[in-house]
Amino acid sequence: MKIAVLPGDGIGPEIVVEAVKVLHALDLSFELETAPVGGAAYAALGHPLPASTLKLAKDADAILFGAVGDWKYDNLERHLRPEQAILGLRKNLGLFANFRPAICYPELVGASSLKPELVAGLDILIIRELTGDIYFGQPRGRRIATDGNFPEAEEAFDTMRYSRPEIERIAHVAFQAARKRSKRVTSIDKANVLETFQFWKEVVTEVGQQYPDVALDHMYVDNAAMQLVKAPKKFDVIVTGNMFGDILSDEASMLTGSIGMLPSASLNASNQGLYEPSHGSAPDIAGQGIANPLATILSAAMMLRFSLNQEEAALRIENAVKSVLAQGLRTPDIYSEGTTRVSTIEMGNAVVKAL
Repeated sequence: MKIAVLPGDGIGPEIVVEAVKVLHALDLSFELETAPVGGAAYAALGHPLPASTLKLAKDADAILFGAVGDWKYDNLERHLRPEQAILGLRKNLGLFANFRPAICYPELVGASSLKPELVAGLDILIIRELTGDIYFGQPRGRRIATDGNFPEAEEAFDTMRYSRPEIERIAHVAFQAARKRSKRVTSIDKANVLETFQFWKEVVTEVGQQYPDVALDHMYVDNAAMQLVKAPKKFDVIVTGNMFGDILSDEASMLTGSIGMLPSASLNASNQGLYEPSHGSAPDIAGQGIANPLATILSAAMMLRFSLNQEEAALRIENAVKSVLAQGLRTPDIYSEGTTRVSTIEMGNAVVKAL
């Protein structure tokens, strides 16, 4: 089992090393190879996704990814900025399906920003289409306007677009995932305004007819954002486009107590995947030993499950995390009175001990 380890920037190296420590504690044989990515790769090799890093990622069975981004690179040209690394990996590896589970552990009900009765027992799976939409649509750029309200003014533009095959394949992923859960899919769109999402709704509805055992409903994205904080347990599987999924999954993270608890998996058609925490690089706290490594450790569990076919090992890690939380150990982002504050390293060590 070959794993490409791409720590990245900010807190990325700190949290990835804890996940690697947990992997080594398992009775499994891994071949792990580390490479620079993001700002770290630009500083070392002049590009956020060097050819050597991309080759390693393509050759691996799975990728364990930290985070990319740092304010000191904000003035670089767009194609050299750290964030282009993750976009490049998604595009080059065909990572079209992003899984972001939002689970509120019983021990963290009090850490959620919502009332306990709204989040107790919460278990949502957000499935985000990852290689289309406005993030990748062409044309894009800047120009002098020739029409609109302000002709001859400077303007910027992006293009939102989806093809039928793109929508069909992510819809199938969502319905198949729902079959293993509570058999409910909510498709999020903006069909009342956007032609792209009128089409999205039509195609998802057509695919849904192939899954008569799964209930399908549709919801506008603004209402979905409201319902996530009003009655989040109404949802089971959410499927949506790239931009809406990006926003809603971060909103959902706060239901769980901290974005530091949210793992994610990005898969291609061959189940090769990139596994990363849902949070960013957080350069403001890098090097302080206070970052929460649990999202990265749980991402490693997803990696074992989806790409490496090691379900038992994945469950062992997830149960170890539950055990650590039950012991009252908390990094600062999930700390509350009566619990024990620990560092990044101490949390990783605790998970290894629980294993």
